[in-house]
Amino acid sequence: MDKNKIKKVYNEKIKYLVKLNEHYYDLSDPLVNDNEYDQIKKEILSLEKKYDFLRNENSPSKIIGFRPSKTFKKVFHRVPMLSLSNAFDEEDLINFQKKINNFLDQKSSNELEYSAEPKIDGISASLVFKKGKFVMGLSRGDGKEGEDITQNLMTINDIPKDIPIKNFPDEIDIRGEVFIQNNDFEKNLKDKFANPRNAASGSLRQKNPQDTKKIPLKFIAYAFGHVDKIEIKNQSDYLHQLSKWGFKTNPFNKTIKGIKNLMKNYHEIEKKRNEIDFDIDGIVYKVNNFDLQRRLGNVANSPRWAIAHKFSANKGTSTILNIEIQIGRTGALTPVAKIKPINIGGVVVSNATLHNEDEIMRKDIRIGDMVVIERAGDVIPHIVEVDYKKRNKDSKKYIFPIKCPSCGAKTIKEYNSITKKNDAVRRCSSDGYDCDKMTIEKIKHFVSKEAFNIDGFGKKIVENFWKLKMIRLPQDIFGLNYEKIKTMDGWGQQSVANLRYAIEEKKNISFEKFIYALGIRHIGFENAKLIAKTLKSPEKFLNLSKENKIDDLLNIDGIGETQITSLKKFFSNKTNLNVIQDLQKILNIKKTIENKTVGVLSDKIFMFTGKLTGISRAEAKSLIEKNSGTIISNVSKKLDYLIIGEKPTKRKVEAAKELKIKIIDQSELYKLLDKSS
Repeated sequence: MDKNKIKKVYNEKIKYLVKLNEHYYDLSDPLVNDNEYDQIKKEILSLEKKYDFLRNENSPSKIIGFRPSKTFKKVFHRVPMLSLSNAFDEEDLINFQKKINNFLDQKSSNELEYSAEPKIDGISASLVFKKGKFVMGLSRGDGKEGEDITQNLMTINDIPKDIPIKNFPDEIDIRGEVFIQNNDFEKNLKDKFANPRNAASGSLRQKNPQDTKKIPLKFIAYAFGHVDKIEIKNQSDYLHQLSKWGFKTNPFNKTIKGIKNLMKNYHEIEKKRNEIDFDIDGIVYKVNNFDLQRRLGNVANSPRWAIAHKFSANKGTSTILNIEIQIGRTGALTPVAKIKPINIGGVVVSNATLHNEDEIMRKDIRIGDMVVIERAGDVIPHIVEVDYKKRNKDSKKYIFPIKCPSCGAKTIKEYNSITKKNDAVRRCSSDGYDCDKMTIEKIKHFVSKEAFNIDGFGKKIVENFWKLKMIRLPQDIFGLNYEKIKTMDGWGQQSVANLRYAIEEKKNISFEKFIYALGIRHIGFENAKLIAKTLKSPEKFLNLSKENKIDDLLNIDGIGETQITSLKKFFSNKTNLNVIQDLQKILNIKKTIENKTVGVLSDKIFMFTGKLTGISRAEAKSLIEKNSGTIISNVSKKLDYLIIGEKPTKRKVEAAKELKIKIIDQSELYKLLDKSS
């Protein structure tokens, strides 16, 4: 069957599915039974998997149930809604507690008290109350900005709309989880949605709140964001107070001290998991004391004081059909096992990561092997072990490619100066945009949610536009031929207009997101923020190599030799420089403007040397940054204060004296902090 015939068959099936959806959801008049409906969807998905040129906005791969509205107003959270880091075993929990104790400068053996709460697999929401009245409800969104879904949240009976209680704060954001109980899902919704979580998500984003009202949504409260004043001292008391205010809380909440007791509770809940009438995928542990939470603060996009302990993985057995090599944006060659599809924990798995060349050699993994596959939560399935007894006698060892499968360049394992060993990951040695697969991944990163976040410009579109030679570099995105796109299958006038609008909207971008979007190796979002905060303007970023000032970035606390080496390599490539120059002409890159507060530490630069007493280096840094001070890693003329603890580095002290930099001890730092408060 030729390409045009395949497209015709596919489009006819899509058209039929749209008709079925209209009768099922809008008219409440189903034309076929559930089995026939599922078969149509299966056929469409099978075609899409087999032929990568097929795409349609009405595909079941894009729509679950009925299409949610895209017209919600976006509102910034007064306090960001952060995600949680994950733990998978007791060792992870021990390390979690150890990091907390180190940060607080406490003994590593110190057993902390935690609030332990089963993690509901639902949709996070933030409820804004003013003078006891529910005035606005937001989705998590990207953590900083959420969708205004107030009217839909208003339909949930579990959410109090008016709280006439004297001790209720004047302003508070109450946070929790919107979900659907398994019993309700099985009775009413399993034919419409893939699972309870998808049902809750789709319901909250419906345009008409009357449709949402028909869905048996539940709400459990567990945290707060912004609050003007609250006298409560810990998480367990807060949960108790939530109940008094009229909110429902998780019935399995417990206050537990020590890792051993956390593990005991974990195993107890895990055994009960299938008996609970709502989906849970782990247990969330929070340091119970609010004062300690405030001291610990956040790292990147997650709090230091909380972690999600995910339930153990589901396992299954399958056969390796092939081993494919994927090439990432930094040139990393990642082997992926294509396996005979198998259902593990309700999810059909057809791929499993093999991590790297060393992993394949260590386990002697071969094509045709019978293997045990493990899947845990959102973690990519991986191969646990090989059943060597069932191995075919004719099987051959897998030889990892010494040349890039994409561009033919030599693949290398870089020497790690820290470990004194070669890296486990083998990489393509070509310069970024010289390798097609690397370039495609770079562009995917460029448009990703964490970078430019161009609505509707996903991975499949990047791949499709690349095949059609419509994009070759990131700047090509902003000069697309929209008239040509209108003539392509799957693109209507409205969808093209939406794409154009989404791209034009992103011509305004923050400096840190611009740096991050470039996909420079070892420059993650946090490092990008540090660089943007220091340089302030995109012009200075471009001129780093011209003015030979890349080494100056070593003064930034958090930027080390690894990042500097990577930046030098990036700026030595002419194509990279051209990309930045072209993008600067096209985009409005916003300069980084610091929100300065008045105080003694404003515009002051600090550096530490020596061990502090009663407080960790990390917490001390956090205190300075909270009070608008800046931390650097090297002694320079920019430095205002060198803070010395026990056994300071002699070289640093002498350098500070030579530059006439003020040297203070810990007590003097506290005096500065007292003055600033």
